[in-house]
Amino acid sequence: MEYVYILREALVWLITIFWIYQVGISLCSLVKLKDKPLKVKKEHRFMAIIPAHNEEEVVGNLIESLKNQNYSKELYDIYVIADNCTDNTAKIARESGAIVYERYNEVERTKGYALDWFLQQKIREDAPYDAICIFDADNIVDKNFIKSMNKKLCQGEEVVQGYRDIKNPTDNWITSGYALFYWTMHRFYHLARYNLGLSPLLNGTGFMVSFDIIKENNGWKTVTLTEDIEFSLQRILKGKRLGWSTEAIVYDEQPTGFKQSWSQRSRWTVGHMQCMKEYTVKLFNAAKENKTMMNIDGFLYIIGSVPMFIITLVLLLINFILYATDGMTQIELFINILKFVIPTFMLPSITAAFVMFLDGKPIKPMIKGFFTYPLFMGTWLLINFKCLFKRETSWEKITHNRSIKINDVEQKELIEKEN
Repeated sequence: MEYVYILREALVWLITIFWIYQVGISLCSLVKLKDKPLKVKKEHRFMAIIPAHNEEEVVGNLIESLKNQNYSKELYDIYVIADNCTDNTAKIARESGAIVYERYNEVERTKGYALDWFLQQKIREDAPYDAICIFDADNIVDKNFIKSMNKKLCQGEEVVQGYRDIKNPTDNWITSGYALFYWTMHRFYHLARYNLGLSPLLNGTGFMVSFDIIKENNGWKTVTLTEDIEFSLQRILKGKRLGWSTEAIVYDEQPTGFKQSWSQRSRWTVGHMQCMKEYTVKLFNAAKENKTMMNIDGFLYIIGSVPMFIITLVLLLINFILYATDGMTQIELFINILKFVIPTFMLPSITAAFVMFLDGKPIKPMIKGFFTYPLFMGTWLLINFKCLFKRETSWEKITHNRSIKINDVEQKELIEKEN
């Protein structure tokens, strides 16, 4: 039994040190740094790329918001990759003013494969672009997105994640859960690391990559379900820091149905597990050999979700074993469970409210979301547990209940701020 106590204390210290590190990093988001100086003063040429699979309901709204960018129209082109589409996505995209590439491949169906297929062609053409911006078809984009990314290029940034906001944060408890999660991550993970000189991560959509990087890589070389995280880890392994922009805003639509949300988050968890399998040892070796905080932080990221989740489950199991063998009183068991429940289910809502206050977001419309956020996070724990044993990789289309345009979002935000 003595060894069980020792194991429990070791796991407690491991989790404690991990979270002290995360909290310490997060505090760096409270520091406002001076803007970086411009290395060049230039208006760069951009490709706005939209991989789309059966997105006829929404792709036109994204193209419209991209056409209305506060940037020289001659300096960016809008491309849609109609990937294995069986609807009118390609037709609507063309009519809306995009250049459409249609792709059919029943074997290689992920977003990463579609991007690589398209970018390989642009590399062979020696297309005259300085950078690419990648969006999901259900996004809409702030009018200053490309202008803000151009500024980052002028500052010497090569890969930059934009601020991924939410179209529909108040639809129900699911969309509010996504919104609170992303807003918290944006400030306490991405911005904090950017301020500290570490590396943020790409976040699925609304990001910019220098075309020279694409040429060096000979395309987009990812194979996991989370191509954004995989690409980020590849950069970190090379000792290359990613950038972050709070001014380059993209609005993403989140699923309102629980089944769709479960499927989407399951796919993300499986993709993260695929990245763990491929990059954990590489990141550990890079941290050991290079001894840089960026490599160490990248390693801590990859072990910070599923491995820490497993360690927490083991710790809970040990507590119940000790209680069952009279090695712990009922009160001690209750207190130890509270030590898990409070940080896991209570603190995220408080943290999210604090982030909204710091970022000047209207709190009143999200009050219900604060109370249901523990439920959202609890379902994510269930997803992580399920994916330990059953790993789904199927893609399920998000149902779009209404057509949301960039003007709708801007007007809604203005009304909420006034109230």
